[in-house]
Amino acid sequence: MTSRQHTQLFIFFASVRLTVIVLLTLAATSVIGTLIPQNQNVDAYLHTYGPKLYRLFSVLDMFDMYHSWWFRLLLVLLTINIIVCSLDRLPGVWKIVIKPPDFKPSRFLNASIQRKVAVSSIDRVQPILEKALFRSIGKVRLERFPNGYHLWSEKGRWTRMGVYVVHLSVVCLLAGGLIGSFWGFDGDVNIPEGETVNAIRSGNSGKSIPLDFEIRCDKFSVSFYESGAPSEYRSTLTILEKGAPVLTRDIIVNDPLRYKGVNLFQSSYGNLPSQNLALSFTSRATGMEYKINIAPGQTVTVPEGLGSFTITAFNRDHLFMGRSIGDAFVGTLSSPTGDTAEIVLPVKFPSFDKMRKGDVIVAIAETETRYYTGLQVASDPGVWVVYAGFLLMIGGCIVTFFMSHQQICIEALADGNICSVTIRGVANKNKIDMQKKMDAIATAAEQIKI
Repeated sequence: MTSRQHTQLFIFFASVRLTVIVLLTLAATSVIGTLIPQNQNVDAYLHTYGPKLYRLFSVLDMFDMYHSWWFRLLLVLLTINIIVCSLDRLPGVWKIVIKPPDFKPSRFLNASIQRKVAVSSIDRVQPILEKALFRSIGKVRLERFPNGYHLWSEKGRWTRMGVYVVHLSVVCLLAGGLIGSFWGFDGDVNIPEGETVNAIRSGNSGKSIPLDFEIRCDKFSVSFYESGAPSEYRSTLTILEKGAPVLTRDIIVNDPLRYKGVNLFQSSYGNLPSQNLALSFTSRATGMEYKINIAPGQTVTVPEGLGSFTITAFNRDHLFMGRSIGDAFVGTLSSPTGDTAEIVLPVKFPSFDKMRKGDVIVAIAETETRYYTGLQVASDPGVWVVYAGFLLMIGGCIVTFFMSHQQICIEALADGNICSVTIRGVANKNKIDMQKKMDAIATAAEQIKI
């Protein structure tokens, strides 16, 4: 690449127009991202937008916009633009910061802030002026000339770097977001009590994401309000490395477990079908009740030659006549004659099968409640860069908006019998504070009146 091409590329990235275009594009696409639900299932998108729009939005990554290649490209462009703009203007400001400027009284002649005070003696007022100037600004420099002297002081040259600290903070925020976008992940996993997993399901693509460690759910417990709503659910989790436990901790909602930069949040729970049921079979003819242990998928023989029974399914929120009757096991009762009947066994309604009027009444006698814990698992390696960006932005804004580079030049002049003190000040911002300081110096000088 030639030097001219290098120059043109630098001018392109240093352009304020590029900044405006990228910011407006980011703003517009962010609005789109709020209007189009992100990371929903395919059926929901097809139902809402139809096949044609779905294909178009899918090609443009509109359903996972903030991880799309073009959104990342916009962030990269903005980051480069901010860096190049800062580098373009930094050298001149840096020279002012590191090199004390030469004192030239002529620079202050046209200062917008001036105060003039008549005094009886410029020699008598000198120590008062030096003390007041030192108190307001800092170290004082004295330069004499034939019929008077100049006092000069400055402070806050470094505050000119405040805006660049703000620029750096924005770069950190953008870089942290990009790091999280490329190398972070967010997903979820359901872990039954007593079981272990080493992978999660991505919330964006649904793909499996392997973890560097294993998560075991040792225990899950839930407590309820009197209304039946859950008041708290708690998971006891153990982290394992190469099969060996390294950390065990309870988590609840808003109190996650953090390990190796991965956050495990308690997000949901549910119950699983019992693996060990006790069913009761009651013969209508004899009134005898028989209790038999059975597992899902197992077939048992019903006494008194009443046939056999097999549990075939477990349904959550089973519907009966259009209404939910809660969790229910579904089984098949086969009579000796070969007839079959589907039996629904709601966990909450043990005597539900009496309505069937069959030769045998089947009911759940005993069942154990087995839960799974639903975890949201997230990792964002760029979060510390983002935190650093926030801290830099706070510091940079304080410096930029509340501090300034201030210089005051005092000219004490004896012209015959007339002695005067002229106070001139310049500041790159916060001129009200400069006016207050100059008023204080002028008030001190007025002690030596004509």
